[in-house]
Amino acid sequence: MKFEAIAVENIPLIHNGDNLPSIIYENIEFQDRDIVIVASTVVAKAEGEIFRLEDITPGKVALEIATRSGKDARFIQSVLSRSREVLVEKPFMLVTTLAGHTCVNAGVDESNIEDGFLLYPPKNPDASAARLGEELEKLSGKKLSVIVTDTNGRAFKIGQTGAAIGIYKIKPVKHWIGEKDLFGKVLEITEEAIADELAGTANLLMGEGAGGTPVVVIRGLDYYYNENTSIREMYRSEELDIIKKGLRCLQKKN
Repeated sequence: MKFEAIAVENIPLIHNGDNLPSIIYENIEFQDRDIVIVASTVVAKAEGEIFRLEDITPGKVALEIATRSGKDARFIQSVLSRSREVLVEKPFMLVTTLAGHTCVNAGVDESNIEDGFLLYPPKNPDASAARLGEELEKLSGKKLSVIVTDTNGRAFKIGQTGAAIGIYKIKPVKHWIGEKDLFGKVLEITEEAIADELAGTANLLMGEGAGGTPVVVIRGLDYYYNENTSIREMYRSEELDIIKKGLRCLQKKN
């Protein structure tokens, strides 16, 4: 068994209103059941999620957090505008976004964008993935899956990796529960984070900084799923998320 990870070359700098599906389609010949991995930065740019820092007016909460953390209140306000809960204020803001993804700074980015501007993540990454996928399927006539990714840190390790934040026609988790291991024992808790594993694989080719490639195609792995899916299937329920519970307890003590 083998698969390919193919960097889609010649993707230009993306701007607000650009037809991202057409740009991708023009630069690769798709095959049935390809998995198209797209960096959230280019999705956000095409959707116009770009804001001037000087146009942001911080509210009371942003000003209070800025006083405690020493950060720019305008940037904090930009994070709060895309957050439904702040779990950590400093040395960085760890938040749960409006879309349900828990990450640093709600994915708001000052890199890969002109000075003085902020790049917000897509408001609804699942919807963004669906729009990309539907249009790419129309253009190519192929069955395609799409994963929109961002780079995330890990709580207990140094370094960032690619993580899925939106999906189309792929199940984000493969459940091995009920299967047997090499010794015939029944697996009881194993759930494989397929979407994140694919995002991490693509990130090896995407890279970071000025030489980044924002689109990668994974070929040879059949994870196509012809029904509605959502990245929310990956998120732990409030009842089971003991890390969030612990962070909330710390906030109350402070």
